[in-house]
Amino acid sequence: MRYVTALALIGLFATSGAAEAPTDVRARVDYHVRHATELAEHFDDVIKRDCPRFSTSGEWQAYVDDEVGRMVLMAAHVEQAWVEAKTTGDDEVRQAAKAPRKRLSEARPLLSKLQTCAENNGATLSVASVWQRIDREVPRRQAEIALPR
Repeated sequence: MRYVTALALIGLFATSGAAEAPTDVRARVDYHVRHATELAEHFDDVIKRDCPRFSTSGEWQAYVDDEVGRMVLMAAHVEQAWVEAKTTGDDEVRQAAKAPRKRLSEARPLLSKLQTCAENNGATLSVASVWQRIDREVPRRQAEIALPR
């Protein structure tokens, strides 16, 4: 009897670290993909709209900080979707997680638009500083948005 119990416990511990059921992973991947897609749609609108005008440099800076914060959040959701997808061997889930990564390449036109808007508002925008901020803040945001298991 002890032998059977020991084998059952070994089996339980051995499977607890295995890849999760795709349905659980899929729900988490879908959550992050949905948020990344919503943010990408927001950025599409920013690119299409006329540049907003601000009466003070403080208002402009608040606007830019908000948009860069959204860029950080989008990158964090994209990265977290992939982290979640790697826990399963389900190719469909992995493909779903990879889909929004293509939208990250659209950051360049967005930054170009924000640079133009900065000039229209009598300000400057350092693209290099924005990239540094994104690189620096994504891991922290990713940890904040990770769903509990």
